[in-house]
Amino acid sequence: MLKKIPSEKLHLLPFDIWQNQGLLLCSGDIENQRYNAMTIGWGSVGIMWQMAFIQVVVRPSRYTYEFMEEFDHFTVCAFPEKYQKALQILGTKSGRDGDKIKEAGLTVQSSQKVSSPSFSEAELIFECRKMYWDDFKPDHFLNPIIQKQYPEKDYHRVYFGEILLTVGEEKYLST
Repeated sequence: MLKKIPSEKLHLLPFDIWQNQGLLLCSGDIENQRYNAMTIGWGSVGIMWQMAFIQVVVRPSRYTYEFMEEFDHFTVCAFPEKYQKALQILGTKSGRDGDKIKEAGLTVQSSQKVSSPSFSEAELIFECRKMYWDDFKPDHFLNPIIQKQYPEKDYHRVYFGEILLTVGEEKYLST
C-alpha cells in the first residue's frame, strides 16, 4: 500500500532515480481512455518558485509529446527493478502503433489528483500539474558534448510540473 508523502518528507536519491530506476511519464485523460506513457531517464526533482516540482523532457517526435501539449497534468511513476522489461517496451515502442501498455503487462489506474493515469505496479508516484515549458535552444548549449545528443536536431521540450501529490512505499518516506 502506497502512503502519501509530503514533499518535505520525500527521501530520494536524485541521481539514482533518474539513472538507475525505471521511470514512466504518462499524460492524458484516463476517463476518456486518451493517454500515453513513455520511459524517461532525464529530469530533475526540486523546488522552483517556492513549489515542489518534477521536470521532464520530451522530444516532439514522441507520441507522448502530443498528450503533454494537450493536457495540463502528468504523472511520473517509479518501478521496482523487476519491471525493467516492461519499461523497455514502453521506451522503445510507440503508442501510435498499438497498446504498448497492455503488451508491457502494466495496470493503468486512476490517479488521485490529476486526470492522467498512474500504474498499480509503481512504488512511487508523482501527480503533477504543468507550470512551465520551454524548448531547448542549441545556441544555449555551453558544453559541446550536449549537441552530440541531438544528431537529428530533434531538441527536447522541457516541462516543469508542480507536484500536487506524491505517494510511495515506506522507503521513500524520511523519518
